[in-house]
Amino acid sequence: MSAEEDTRYEAVRSRDARFDGEFFFAVETTGIYCRPSCPAVTPKRKNVRYYATAAAAQGSGFRACRRCRPDAVPGSADWNVRADVVGRAMRMIGDGVVDREGVAGLAVRLGYSARQVQRQLTTELGAGPVALARAQRAHTARVLLQTTGLPITEIAFAAGFASVRQFNDTIRAVYARTPTELRGEAPASRATATAAGIPLRLAHRGPYQARPLFDMLAREALDGVEEMTGTPGTRTYRRTLRLPYGTGVVSVDERTRATPASRAAHHGGWLDARIHLTDLRDLTTAVGRLRRLFDLDSDPYAIDERLGADPALAPLVAARPGLRSPGAADPDELAVRLLVGPAAAARLVERYAKALDAPCGALTHVFPAPDDLAGEPGPLGALATALADGALRLDPGADRDDAESALRALPGVDARTAALIRMRSLADPDVALPGEDQDQDPVPDTWRPWRTYAQQHLWTQRQLEKTTS
Repeated sequence: MSAEEDTRYEAVRSRDARFDGEFFFAVETTGIYCRPSCPAVTPKRKNVRYYATAAAAQGSGFRACRRCRPDAVPGSADWNVRADVVGRAMRMIGDGVVDREGVAGLAVRLGYSARQVQRQLTTELGAGPVALARAQRAHTARVLLQTTGLPITEIAFAAGFASVRQFNDTIRAVYARTPTELRGEAPASRATATAAGIPLRLAHRGPYQARPLFDMLAREALDGVEEMTGTPGTRTYRRTLRLPYGTGVVSVDERTRATPASRAAHHGGWLDARIHLTDLRDLTTAVGRLRRLFDLDSDPYAIDERLGADPALAPLVAARPGLRSPGAADPDELAVRLLVGPAAAARLVERYAKALDAPCGALTHVFPAPDDLAGEPGPLGALATALADGALRLDPGADRDDAESALRALPGVDARTAALIRMRSLADPDVALPGEDQDQDPVPDTWRPWRTYAQQHLWTQRQLEKTTS
């Protein structure tokens, strides 16, 4: 047995939640696959097989464990870090590209043939794009079955299935139950009317510093599009979303939650969220947007180990283990806001934003699309035009180097703004932000590949000093 398999079996034996989402294990004698932290009796080593994805385990004929729900784990942090075809493909599949555009659309976005994409994903992950999207659809369907009272036929198409028969077959294969049986396992209190929104648990691994992230979102909140309610520690962030099929209103609670065992070991937990959608087909995309905004798929253990080894950062890492770097709920929107600044962004909302069909508290509008802003003069118009016609792509699968080059070629976009957009809109974990002071010391290479998080630690510390001075 290889050293990697030894490490994985030890993670399974010790029920180490740090590895949830990094790999899955299946037990040949039971036909079930699990997350590493599954509380069930540890299987014999000779009966265990390992998979990089849930889809690969499903493709080998294994069913999802009923106790640990391996389909609900955080995503692998590898997909955030990697800039290769596999990493970009996984980010796009998570955003629902295969459901909306098929494998052909995914391949076009990647710049490869469909056959090449299939081969690369299958070789490395044990599953192709169709199987990976199928696993994601199954998870979406389970969430809808167990948290809403929607008719099962509506759930089938909302989850992205092409037919009710395909939906039924997939649910049976993945969960070994019919959709009706799966729905019956949910507590009655969890089934809600869709008018109240879909309640979700957004899982994360390791410790999670919610307060600095919510502080940042509160400072950036744009009236009509975003709001922060409550007091620090118990706040709720709410905002509108422009989505492929319609619009949405999402809310996420600041208070992190975990099981007692996970909390004691700092092995992860979840943020409570609720999503209201005009079209349920947008659920997968909306969840992906929230996961990127709140940086829920990062690996705080690897980040803290690397940055904590630097004497300058060690006290900051020790004070805030698991600090996250927020991404973007809408990468195009955030790029515009970073370019024009808060005051001008507020004016754009007043002039161009689409009003919601009905206001939701203080939320009244969806931030204008690039098409709406393309007629603006100067740098804003140039940026909006590039986003609208596809010359600049900031979607989850965009090539980060190409995107930064395209940004730098636009008028009025300096190196710092381009780097900020790469950091936030593209969720790049390793951006060396140019200083506003030309004499600023260069960012140490020892912070790679987590230079974005190092910058977040420095910002957070400066903000704390500012508020306490």
